[in-house]
This record gives sequence, C-alpha cells and structure tokens, in this order.
Amino acid sequence: MRRWTSLTLALLATSGLTIRAQAPTVFRIPVSGVVENGLAPYVARSIKEAEAAGAAAVFLDIDTPGGRIDAAERIADAVRAARIPVYGFVNPRAYSAGALIAISTNGIYMRPGAVIGAATPVDGQGTKASEKMVSAMRAEFRAMAEQRGLDPKLAEAMVDENVEIPGVVKKGQLLTLSTNEAVRLKFAKAQVADEAALLRAIGHPGAQVVTTEPNWAEGIVRFLTNPLVAPLLLSMGILGLVIEIKTGAFGIGGMLSLVSLGLFFGSSFILGLAGWEEVLLLGLGAIALAVEVFVLPGFGVAGVLGALAIVASMVLAMMGAHPSAGDTAQALAVLGASLFITMAVIYAWLRHLPNSGRFSGLLLRGAVHKSQGFVSSPSRGDLVGQDGVAVTDLRPSGTARVGGERLDVVTEGEYVAQGSRVQVVQSDGYRHVVRAVS
Repeated sequence: MRRWTSLTLALLATSGLTIRAQAPTVFRIPVSGVVENGLAPYVARSIKEAEAAGAAAVFLDIDTPGGRIDAAERIADAVRAARIPVYGFVNPRAYSAGALIAISTNGIYMRPGAVIGAATPVDGQGTKASEKMVSAMRAEFRAMAEQRGLDPKLAEAMVDENVEIPGVVKKGQLLTLSTNEAVRLKFAKAQVADEAALLRAIGHPGAQVVTTEPNWAEGIVRFLTNPLVAPLLLSMGILGLVIEIKTGAFGIGGMLSLVSLGLFFGSSFILGLAGWEEVLLLGLGAIALAVEVFVLPGFGVAGVLGALAIVASMVLAMMGAHPSAGDTAQALAVLGASLFITMAVIYAWLRHLPNSGRFSGLLLRGAVHKSQGFVSSPSRGDLVGQDGVAVTDLRPSGTARVGGERLDVVTEGEYVAQGSRVQVVQSDGYRHVVRAVS
C-alpha cells in the first residue's frame, strides 16, 4: 500500500511539472511615458525576442500621454510585421500616439476606467497642427483601423473634431472613449481587471509572463537623443569647429568635434531619424570648412556654406522622415540651446583668460609706447619718393623691389600689374604705400 501511495504521488508530481513546463509564455512590453525616439527600437527588439523564444503572444502594457508620431508609426510597423499575435492593454490611458499604437495591435483590451483617443496632432505650442498634417494622421488612423477590423470612423474622429458620428460624438468635439464606451462600440474587445484577466481573455490562462527591459545599448541611445543631452553634444561639436577654424590646423578641437557630432548623428542614425542624406550633408559641410581652413585664407563663402550645411544636417537629423510642427519646433529649440551654450562658454572662457594661470600667457598684459623709445619697426623715411618695380600684381597688396630691396607694399586702392614702375609715397613702419608711375 505504501508503495502505491509513493508511486501515485510521484506520478502527480511529474504531471504537475509537465503541465508547468508546457505552460505558454507571453511577453509583456511596457509602453509607458512619452512616446519618443528610443522607444521604437526597444519595442521592435522585444517583439523579435518573443518570436525567437517561441512565445504564444505579446501584449503592450500601454500608459502614455502620447508623443512623437514618427516613433509611434515605427512601433506600429513592428507590431503589424510580428509573426505572433500582439495585443494592446490600455492601462489606463492611450492618448494621441498611444492610441495609434493600440489600434495597430491584434486586439485592444482596457482596464476599468481607462481611456483611448484624443489624437489630433499639435505643434510645439500645443495648438492644432495644419490641415495637411491632420489629414495625413486621419488617413493613418483610418487605414490602421480598417486593417484591424475596427470602425474607421471612430478612429478618424479621434484625430479630427470635424468628423461627426451620430450618437457618439458631435461635430467640433474630439473623440475620446472610456472603457465601457470602447467595448460597447466594439472598438475594444473586452474590459479586463488585471493581467490575469487579460491572459484569460487572449486564450492563455496561467501563462508565464516575461517582462522585457531596455538593454544598455538602447539606454545609451535614448540618453544621447534626450532633449537635454543633444544640445550639449551639438555645443561641443560647434566649439570644436570654431577652434579648428581659428587655429587652422587639426588638433584637440577637431577630435572634440568629431566625437561629439559622431555621437549625435550616430544615435540619430540608429533611431532612424537621420539617413544618408543628413550624413552626406554633414560631410559636404565639413569638406567646405576644411577648404576654408587649410586652403583659402580668412573666412568666406566656403566657410559660410559649410556652416549652413552642418546646421541644416543637425536640424534634419532631429526631425525624422515625417516631422510635425512640434518636431520642427523642438529641433530648432535644441539647436538654439546649443548655440546659446556655445556662446556662453566662449564668453566665459575669454573672461577667464586674464586670471588664468595656465592661459594668461596668451594675452599681452603690458604695453610700451613710442615716447619711451620702443618702436615695432625702424623708420624708413628714406624710402619715400624712391622708384621701384612691382614684382607681383598689386591687388592692392603685393611685392615690389625698391632700391635693391624686396618689400611688401600696398597701393592706395588701385590695381597695378606686375612689372609696372611704382613710387613709394608713404612709409609707416612695416606699411609701405606705393603709387604707379606713368
């Protein structure tokens, strides 16, 4: 009898282990906070991990006030391309870009008291975007709803307050649905109280839930593209360029600029904001500045065009492929902040120079005067009135041979061809003024 009891208990334990081992796996991907650029690659990578692990399904745990539309579109594309079902769990709000993400899933489930909608695009000041942008978003929501078998008019009404649905929303009001309203209108599949209820609703009760987290690389990229960090990278990049232009040689400034701009553009390239067009524009700007520094004297057309190309590439790299007015305003704000930081650093550095023990040698502290017998060059009054020959073209500066000496001269403004006879009319230190002799 004891043997049969032990055998029964062993069989029950083995059966329990088998059932537990065969329990399906469901991946949970949190979509919380503002929808920003770094969120898209994290969600796409998490879905691929779930597919590779043989998960039965994935659900997005959504709690967001909205954010960037281009980031939401990339998340929606990853959801629609998934080879396993991806569900949306509105817990408790999915506004704006969050609504687009929820609609892209295979089914929307909402907890009690949740809301979804209010997706009209706005600019940087919070006002409604242009009709062109609203029309594009309306079409995006309509197409997404049609693909998922949802009422497209409800999706359009979330974007445009001019869409009227009798008994649901009046013209002039933007549609936002509560849990009960969304379930009644069949926009959401069901109301679920918690995660366990959600698993039962999607047909995987008792499934093992695996929650994904951003990895270190995604964390670094999201850090580098943060609106507070991006201006610092741009500021260091611009400061490095200024140092290179002033020194006329490649050194610490060039390395600082390369590293800072490399981090800025590299992170944007990974997130899909910057493409080869922005990289090419940056390269052309760098080439133009290099020509200005190493080939052409001073700062002229090449330098201006190079600076404009680099600034344009920076702004485009922060806007993405389909920027809204808010994205453009944010990009310009980041650029303005970086320029302000750059000017502040340069001003503080110049103010600190006189009191700096390390850099004070760059400034001349004392002065000597002619009355004390100090002159920068000997007086050459003997040259005035002497004739000579222009060794080079004088445009108006150049070289002339006067009395057997080779001198740097300048005319009174006119052009004098090489080989012409000239006469010294003024000699003040190193400055010798000549005039053509007929």
